[in-house]
Amino acid sequence: MFKIVDKKQLTPLIYSLWVEAPRIAASAKPGQFLIVRTGENGERIPLTICDYDTEKGTVRIVVQIAGVSSNKICHLDVGDCLTDVAGPLGKPSDFMEIPEEDLKGKRYLFVAGGVGSAPVYPQAKYLHERGAHVDVIIGARNKDLIIMEDEMHNVCTNLYICTDDGSKGEKGVVTLLMERLGNKYDMCVAIGPMIMMKFATLTAKKLELPITVSLNTLMVDGTGMCGACRVSVAGKTKFACVDGPEFNGYDVDFDEALRRQTLYRTQEQQANSEAGLEFRR
Repeated sequence: MFKIVDKKQLTPLIYSLWVEAPRIAASAKPGQFLIVRTGENGERIPLTICDYDTEKGTVRIVVQIAGVSSNKICHLDVGDCLTDVAGPLGKPSDFMEIPEEDLKGKRYLFVAGGVGSAPVYPQAKYLHERGAHVDVIIGARNKDLIIMEDEMHNVCTNLYICTDDGSKGEKGVVTLLMERLGNKYDMCVAIGPMIMMKFATLTAKKLELPITVSLNTLMVDGTGMCGACRVSVAGKTKFACVDGPEFNGYDVDFDEALRRQTLYRTQEQQANSEAGLEFRR
């Protein structure tokens, strides 16, 4: 059992949880994820590692209520336990292979859509601590969906916020900010809704900017056994959970990935309906 030692509500539907998991905290790296389960018959939920504390032996996850299982997790309290937390899983971010002395002065642009701020944070933090220049764009439909603004300020050089309705930061979408910032970076990393990553990749191509995207939203089982997260990358079949979750954005077949996201939509809607839950997609 994995005890929840801290819980904060970030928005009406998004929660931050710190969980006791010493072995995971000792080996976690930016870009990796966990499989979380609550209850003996609970669904396996892949969640990106948002942060980790090796001294306290804890890991942080950020969960958005989007269905029955995530609703159960978010309604646990401090002192309650998750039945299972497995990880760290997936491959760490590519920059983990770069010698730390070579990261100093490198220029990174992160584009976070909604809950994408959670997986962006540990990457930005790692690079910032090693002397890289880190700029972050956070985009969301409205101000109530902007999360981790204060934490992000501490790990980046410049933070840009935009909302579709203009309720916080600039009015517009993340790609408009990308175009304005231009090609002054060594690498762009986009994490968020699939459609956002598709258009961020198209914008990066116009700017001739290398881009990495995370396909964590495709994952179901998290171990490669279910096959739900398979996607075409550079013309080859890959599994987001074991071959990723991060890939070169130019190589990803986003149209196929978008179709795959609807694979279990009917079952999700039925389960939500039976539980009396309703969410906007």
